[in-house]
Amino acid sequence: MHQVLAAVRVLDFGRYIAGPFCAALLGDLGAEVIRIEKVRGSEDRFIAPVTPTGEGGMFLQMNRNKRSLTLNPMKPAGRGIVRRLVATADVVVANLPPATLEAMGLDLESLREVKEDVILTTVSAYGRGGPYSDRVGFDGIGQVMSGIAYMTGDPDRPRRAAAPFVDFGTALSCAYGTLAALMARQQTGKGQMVEGALLKTALMMGNSNLIEQAVIHRDRQPTGNRGQTSAPSDLYQTADGWILCSVIGEPLFRRWVDLMASDNGASGVGEEIDWLNDPRFADDLARGDNAGPIGERMNAWCASRSTAEAVDALNGAMIPSAPAYSMQQTLDDPHIAEVESFVDLEYPGMARPAPVARPSVRLTETPATIRHRAPTLGEHTDEILGNLGYTADEIAAFRAERVV
Repeated sequence: MHQVLAAVRVLDFGRYIAGPFCAALLGDLGAEVIRIEKVRGSEDRFIAPVTPTGEGGMFLQMNRNKRSLTLNPMKPAGRGIVRRLVATADVVVANLPPATLEAMGLDLESLREVKEDVILTTVSAYGRGGPYSDRVGFDGIGQVMSGIAYMTGDPDRPRRAAAPFVDFGTALSCAYGTLAALMARQQTGKGQMVEGALLKTALMMGNSNLIEQAVIHRDRQPTGNRGQTSAPSDLYQTADGWILCSVIGEPLFRRWVDLMASDNGASGVGEEIDWLNDPRFADDLARGDNAGPIGERMNAWCASRSTAEAVDALNGAMIPSAPAYSMQQTLDDPHIAEVESFVDLEYPGMARPAPVARPSVRLTETPATIRHRAPTLGEHTDEILGNLGYTADEIAAFRAERVV
């Protein structure tokens, strides 16, 4: 099977999600990825542990298809190892502050002294050039500073999403930028720096609301799960759970009206309303602004049905709908299993395999693949250093000095 990045070597100095997942995506496409972490193990290895040695689910996901090298780049011998590694690399991924990059010899100028055409892919919290450039941060800073947490919340409290979508979005953007830089290098022979920023990713994701605010000063207020530019668009409680229903556009709204009419007035709510001719519901924006009666009708309809019955009826009418799952329900869903959403990866000592999500995009001729599990700490240190020309005695000395 041909893999498009099979000849590319990536050094992953990343931490947590944005950097490591960018490197993982390159590894899925065939790149050789070496994860370089602290001698004692980096912090992101041990978040929410699921293995006897402390590795967490995030680590198992972020570091598939990688080899592990422990290294202290702050020691002179460690800096020498970094230089030998960089001489063999095509891409260096490091979501670390600029001052840390310089201290480790991973800033673009230092890297170019070793390999002129190297590509440096880096991520910061806020982006370079502004008054916050030196601040550090995680996914949440993007969610709150972009207005997304405000609009996701309730009127009295902003609400951050549990899934770190800003981190993942930044990783995807950086992988896209790195692929473009590799293509540019084929054309020009030159490397470059690829920069991602959590705040910029979040601003991109929330851009439509920001455009509306800037142009017409709509000053929208948060409404929790309820959408504001169409209706019904919310989470609705059924007799045994919750469902999402999203009606956007006139054809979908007409189908929703027909479905409600087929209920034969059983709900007793809103039956006197002429949904198609009432000016309050003339278009999506009007329906979003006047969602109260629509929500009452939908709530009554859902309350008399099980989740399965409601979802089946809505999907039968070609109206987007889905159940709101718990974690276990997600794992048990037959469609998710049938489309091979996960690959089960063993890990030494772990009680059962970890279901690691497969790449979310499918290529028919050059597919991205998950070929092996995340590495144990320093699992490939001797092998990697040996390939760089270090002798067994030198490697033993590095280990004694805690360089590796």
